[in-house]
Amino acid sequence: MATQTHTVALRLGDDISTDAIYPGRFMATVLPTETPQYCFADLTDFNKKLKDGAVASGSVVVADRNFGTGSSREQAASCLKGWDLIVVANNYSRIFLQNAVNLGLRLVIVPDIEASEGDELEFEDGAVLNATTGKSYAVEPLPPARQAIVDAGGLIPYIRKRVVEERSR
Repeated sequence: MATQTHTVALRLGDDISTDAIYPGRFMATVLPTETPQYCFADLTDFNKKLKDGAVASGSVVVADRNFGTGSSREQAASCLKGWDLIVVANNYSRIFLQNAVNLGLRLVIVPDIEASEGDELEFEDGAVLNATTGKSYAVEPLPPARQAIVDAGGLIPYIRKRVVEERSR
């Protein structure tokens, strides 16, 4: 089976706040089916690409340190998940990380990632390969319990799965 590559659609720096991801002026919109339209609304070119379908499902947002800093709004994670984006960052703020896990957003922690918009990334066991540059970067795995929640698609699907498994015993 061929390795699947994922294109870096957006490259960001340090301290990307939840307000940059999902601006506070849209807080009246909370449904996960509606939040994606406001994803990075103030990055108008990128937001337009999302809305126009120019960003493929499974594309990557790469950031440096402290992605998701700021408020505890879970819409920041739901709007990213709504576009089926993968976030690769050096690290995440604590609250954003938990919201993202609870919603099943695919997060990858890569402390030394180097990637630019347009680069192709391949996710391997314990590493991210930047196929464009040929460099490989170690992944810091999520704790197994958190990864199980993400793999299930979020906390609610995870709990449902566990209840079904428990009832079938």
